[in-house]
Amino acid sequence: MIVITDKRGERIPLTICDYNRKEGWVVIVLQVVGLSTRRMAELNEGDSFADLAGPLGQPSWFTEAPTEETKDKNFIFIAGGVGAAPVYPQLKWLAAKVKKADLILGARSEEQLILLPELASVTNKVFIATNDGSAGEKGFVTDILKKLLLEKPGHYDECIAIGPMIMMKSVAEMTRSFGLKTIVSLNTLMIDGTGMCGACRVTVGGKVKFTCVDGPEFDAHQVNFEEAMRRQGMYRKEETESHQCNIDKAIDESHKRKNDESSR
Repeated sequence: MIVITDKRGERIPLTICDYNRKEGWVVIVLQVVGLSTRRMAELNEGDSFADLAGPLGQPSWFTEAPTEETKDKNFIFIAGGVGAAPVYPQLKWLAAKVKKADLILGARSEEQLILLPELASVTNKVFIATNDGSAGEKGFVTDILKKLLLEKPGHYDECIAIGPMIMMKSVAEMTRSFGLKTIVSLNTLMIDGTGMCGACRVTVGGKVKFTCVDGPEFDAHQVNFEEAMRRQGMYRKEETESHQCNIDKAIDESHKRKNDESSR
């Protein structure tokens, strides 16, 4: 889904985390990383977005596969940070239609773990890894993944990893050595969402693909992660400057309010 906060806002790719067809609502999850997402987070109940477009891209393969192809498969999902948001509806679908999967949930600290109750309700078991050790095991999701693959050789048929690009790259490198099929989602590369701008180009298996129309999910062992990470960081300087500008503006407004209050 592409979300535009206001008429001057940029296009932000966000995943539908949950939905209700009858009641007509969707849940989207965001992380404040720049000016546009900060403006989005500042909206209050009753406010609205300028535009919403979606759902876009291709569905996960297993949602359209015959049950015979998936009923005996054991899936291991890996969610890093806000990657928990797009992982949740996939786990929920599998739990309702096929069977529950296992999940490795990672974050920098306990306070950054999201959707834990919801995820636990649709999985067999949730393994948690935090960088600082404040919840679960101290370390990375790949530490737990390696342990599981060594303890249960051949148990898992497919790994689905969604999170920071470096995390997905590390997962892909590990699962390649174990011969485990792995799917990753490159939705964070998207801007336009319709294939017109070309900003989401990625090389998969030596061929150019467009994340928004061909993906966002691809075979992790075929993705050129080095290229994808370079593309993702193209506008980091501008994003940092915009974010700092917004912080400075907020500080100035806070000082102005305090001065106005003291002069009354």
